[in-house]
Amino acid sequence: MKKYTLLVIFLISQFTVVFAQQTGITSYSKKTYMIPMRDGIKLFTLVLSPTGNTSPLPFLIQRTPYGADLPIKEDSAILTQKLPSYFRSMAQEGYIFVFQDIRGKFKSEGSFEMNRPVYHLLDKSKTDESTDAYDAVDWLIKNTGNNNGKAGIFGISYDGYTALDASIDPHPALKASSPQASPTDMFLGDDFHHNGAFRLSYGFEYSYLVENEKEANSDFPFPQFDLFDWYLKLGSLKDVNEKYYKSRLPAWNDFAKHPNYDSFWQRQSMLNTVHTAQLPILHVGGYYDQEDLNGPQLMYSHLEKRDSLNRNFIILGPWNHGQWAGRKADSLGKIDFGSSTAVWFQALQKQIGRAHV
Repeated sequence: MKKYTLLVIFLISQFTVVFAQQTGITSYSKKTYMIPMRDGIKLFTLVLSPTGNTSPLPFLIQRTPYGADLPIKEDSAILTQKLPSYFRSMAQEGYIFVFQDIRGKFKSEGSFEMNRPVYHLLDKSKTDESTDAYDAVDWLIKNTGNNNGKAGIFGISYDGYTALDASIDPHPALKASSPQASPTDMFLGDDFHHNGAFRLSYGFEYSYLVENEKEANSDFPFPQFDLFDWYLKLGSLKDVNEKYYKSRLPAWNDFAKHPNYDSFWQRQSMLNTVHTAQLPILHVGGYYDQEDLNGPQLMYSHLEKRDSLNRNFIILGPWNHGQWAGRKADSLGKIDFGSSTAVWFQALQKQIGRAHV
């Protein structure tokens, strides 16, 4: 009962230091920046600010490998209803929205490393998603007008992973993080392995998706419709490189090199990296998530052991991967939930915002 009561307190106090309610916001203006990181690498960043706004507002940040830019001209206005769908539900709450390409992807400089370990914990000269998030927040606070000096970060799936990374040694201005459908351990139960069993089709297609091209999300050009038959004839992991990838996709090479739970996977595991909630964290997950069912629950349970400051929270629902971000989420296949659970969840996120001063 304690945690359920504290969840309410969390909604109206801890997390709400980030948010501000605004009304009458009908459009946002676009600006883009190349934000320098501590090692000189610059990351492409899209900032959407409410047009005509005069009140200082907080940032709501999403860091992604899937492409941050929107197809509208610099300084032009984008109508609220044209925002990415998940952000559309929060557009009236009063945010400066920030979308950033993580290093090595799309318009950002540097090299991409899938699920980059948090290197700076062992070597302060190293960079990772945690340090990049810190540097991005620091630059935004100092160089973007009309902000109130506060930021929150969230995302689904890989974007949730970067939100969790940002909670490690966070910038003082980062007040809350919400990793949603975020992977925690890629060998024990998320994405590529389920309790050590390699998901061949997912690993094959996802590594191609994010590593085949820097500025595109690539679908592998399968020669036939029946993929079950195609995978049966594929052969071993070694055959994949000989026939198709030619050792040019680093993630696939790692899959082949590390079939066991060795130091490679252990170094990536957030269970070995995040030990306390250094700021309020709201995990979100779905019971029918075929990709990251374990991640939110594992991380919540892990942090709960040391959550003396009551910063660690979770919401689970009858959802598949990220389904709560859709329009309704009122069913799963032929199973009718009896209500629009996405509407409920997104209203809950709005309530978090409305409690802000």
